[in-house]
Amino acid sequence: MKGLFSILLFTAINCFAQNADEVFIKKISDEIFTHSKAYDNLRVLTKTIGPRLAGSPNMYKAEAWGYNLLKATGSENTYKQACMVPHWVRGGKDEAVALLPGNKRKVLDIVALGNSVGTGGKPLTAPVIVINSFEELEAKKDDVKGKIVFYNYKFNPRFVETFQSYGDAVKYRGRLGTSSAAKYGAVATIVRSMSHEAGNNPHTGSTWYDSAYKKNPAVAIGLRDADWLADEIGKNRSLKIQLKTNGYFLPDAEGHNIIGELKGSEFPNEYITVGGHLDSWDNCEGAHDDGAGITQTIEILRTFKALGYKPKRTIRFVLFANEENGTRGAKKYADEAEAKKEKHIFALESDAGGFTPRGFHFDVVPEAFSKLKNWAPMFEPYGGAGFVNDGEGGVDISYLKKLGTPLSGLSPDSQRYFDIHHSRADVFESVNKRELELGAINMAALIYLVDKYGL
Repeated sequence: MKGLFSILLFTAINCFAQNADEVFIKKISDEIFTHSKAYDNLRVLTKTIGPRLAGSPNMYKAEAWGYNLLKATGSENTYKQACMVPHWVRGGKDEAVALLPGNKRKVLDIVALGNSVGTGGKPLTAPVIVINSFEELEAKKDDVKGKIVFYNYKFNPRFVETFQSYGDAVKYRGRLGTSSAAKYGAVATIVRSMSHEAGNNPHTGSTWYDSAYKKNPAVAIGLRDADWLADEIGKNRSLKIQLKTNGYFLPDAEGHNIIGELKGSEFPNEYITVGGHLDSWDNCEGAHDDGAGITQTIEILRTFKALGYKPKRTIRFVLFANEENGTRGAKKYADEAEAKKEKHIFALESDAGGFTPRGFHFDVVPEAFSKLKNWAPMFEPYGGAGFVNDGEGGVDISYLKKLGTPLSGLSPDSQRYFDIHHSRADVFESVNKRELELGAINMAALIYLVDKYGL
């Protein structure tokens, strides 16, 4: 009888605690839906500042904006954490023209890949070879010399989670793609954009070079032009492309992680990190990638202050520098935490767009995930109950893993993300206010629960 009473008492206490948490999460939701500043802040970041590539003048404008906004929003300790960032410059308009029989020409919609070299101040003209896979590259390696390799590897449509399609295809954009082509004597590479959109926007992104091979110009091409080019080469193998790009590096510049804090009332030396990255590519406003994550992060701070919430642990709101083409800010944040022997108990990142939240990815030990799963029903009213422990968190917070920090990433609906990712379509108008706010609600709720109960 005594054992039964203990079980009933334990159940009652848990139910009471959960009900109290549900009430507070509803307060978070009401506050954000009623008074949110996230959408207005995103408008300023994207329309007043605009593109924010590492090392650019707009990077510094964004840093000043973020610093001042964190202070005005209620950060109790706001500071800049310096780090040296790469300073790649596009250098002008990227151009590609297909040269056709009869002196006909077709302008192709392309964009140079980040970190790529230019064509040396003048156009490069060469025949093109279509390569649909690395296996095909090996089979045709003797035909590559002196040509432009066109990687026509398509996004796999069978993946429901489109980040899996991206992970599958992005190797053609990276070091493996550029260097494998150069290894066999290619003079440049064109990569089919990392997207399955219906339009023709080219999508940029980082590439890297293997020091053993020549650095060649590298561009992405819009999907409609990619299909046209593959078809045309099938009919005319002598087709040539005239390519002109202008990319180059300046010396590294000093950038900064912008950090705000709410000090913990009970465990001030235990840290919870929440953040996104402040930089964006230069060909877009960076509204979803990652203006959404930045403004959601600041909105959590505003909401906690508005509700008078006093965290047990210190919550850090981090606007990371240089995620797009170097992750120098993330490395600096983790290295400094390690050097100071800080205790980081949890880190949450939003860098998958401002679309409707579906849940969270986690990279935590099984015992911690069991605790997290018990909280999932409280997220159902807000769309974020899909908790998966798949070893994913986020690029910027991944460097904290060496400290043993449990990691998590907001998981919005991914179906439209790669329609706009790294392309000129990533603008303020592509973000829905309610969806952006729902993401902030789910993030704030998770931070609240981890702060209250720990992992």
